Amino acid sequence: MADGRPIAPGLFDVDAGEPRLIAAECVACGRRQFPAAAVCPYCAADGTREIRVGPAGRLELYTMVLRAPPGYRGPVPYALGIVALDGGLSVVARLTETDATRLRPGLPVELVVEPLFTDDAGQRVVSYAFRAAAA
Repeated sequence: MADGRPIAPGLFDVDAGEPRLIAAECVACGRRQFPAAAVCPYCAADGTREIRVGPAGRLELYTMVLRAPPGYRGPVPYALGIVALDGGLSVVARLTETDATRLRPGLPVELVVEPLFTDDAGQRVVSYAFRAAAA
């Protein structure tokens, strides 16, 4: 994992050198969610169990972001995509690729943790993203 502080707590971790997203699975209906929460957004049941998902997935959809949204401090342009992970969970995530001609639905991708920006105190802030998987 890249050195620095996470952009937000509880979104990702690195086990045995491999990043994973911290998701949740509902104990009542079995559906998964990211980010993890104690209440299921699908059936409103109280009670989920924390699970780790990733690192492999497939790109479902993507778009290019050409102007920074309010509060965003990372580089632009950047790609934003929907990534389907094993187990039926799809997540919205930043993509590392900035050339739209290299992206396509079905593209195998892998989870990475990398620097996103440097905060006002000079500390690197790291976040999760997906990059094209090595062939």
